Amino acid sequence: MAEEQRSLRSVHATAEQNRSNLDTRADSNSESFQDKLSTTIKLYEECLEIAQRVSLFSPNESLEDISSADLQYLLLHYRLAELIGRIAGGIAERKNHLEKAQKSYEQYLKQLDDYELLSKSDSALLESYQESPTTFSTAATSDAAQRRDIKIRRFREEKELKQKLEYLRQNPEALANDDAAYRSLQLTSIAYATHQTFASLESLAQELHILSLAPPPDAREAHQTTNNSLDSRDRTTRQTNPAATFSDRLDAPAGHLSAGLRGPLLDRQGKPLRPFTLTSSRQEFQQGVFRPDYNLPTMSIDEYLEEERRRGGIIEGGGEASGIRPEVDEDDHDVADQATMKAREWDEFVEANPKGSGNTINRG
Repeated sequence: MAEEQRSLRSVHATAEQNRSNLDTRADSNSESFQDKLSTTIKLYEECLEIAQRVSLFSPNESLEDISSADLQYLLLHYRLAELIGRIAGGIAERKNHLEKAQKSYEQYLKQLDDYELLSKSDSALLESYQESPTTFSTAATSDAAQRRDIKIRRFREEKELKQKLEYLRQNPEALANDDAAYRSLQLTSIAYATHQTFASLESLAQELHILSLAPPPDAREAHQTTNNSLDSRDRTTRQTNPAATFSDRLDAPAGHLSAGLRGPLLDRQGKPLRPFTLTSSRQEFQQGVFRPDYNLPTMSIDEYLEEERRRGGIIEGGGEASGIRPEVDEDDHDVADQATMKAREWDEFVEANPKGSGNTINRG
């Protein structure tokens, strides 16, 4: 058991060193970076295998049963998901990598939930994610003001966690001799990683949605083949009859503008090959042609002001009402004493600083 734990410690140290080196590099799309990234991912996967083989974490344990030195291994799934999300590739490969990273983030949160390491707000976010992973958002509300407040609050939480981590890491020697301080550092690292996990899950859901809208590979190949044939046909026409394609117009001919939209609408399986619009009748075309050349208003001024007030875009207050002072309750002795002390302090300030005493520029 001790030998296997030492092996986990050594493999984890190597993986952490590789990850730190990758964070300092900017060539994320280079072949050398991707090779180093693949090696680091394999090291973290090996760490997970060792931790599972030695039963490092058990659902029957509590957080107090985990030693301070083993808390860092709770981040293995998070580190793995973070690295998998940086793998480059095509659309299909990218989608597979994102789904794999998503599952690793889910395992990380599940493990923290088993040890009751999630805060109340994080538990609510986890429930929201489990209900709808594809549309998950850290600010799941349609109110713009509330979304702004949530974003600001999460930004402040992230900033506070960063400052705490930097403060705890400033003196590594003290951490080595103080188990409580070292444990606090590990728990803060887990809290920061959890905060980043929900932000990453939101980003992954958005990217997966965008990738799901991409056309299938066969449609892209058919579209590319059509464009290539049109380009070769156009080049042949220009070579055989240059006068046929000459024009003194500055804009391109209509045939060039619509060249990318030629060909069949659907493939043999019924999948669309290019965008198109379905119309019900010629009346819609007439309404689109015979209309004013300016945009008509879609709401009244009162409706616009009400919408701006709901979004928080109107600052209320001020004016004559702001000059009305509230009436003071004469029976409230605390308020009266505060007003008396404020008046005394102002009188003492006026006596100590007579009018003109600060103007020393024009004195002789």
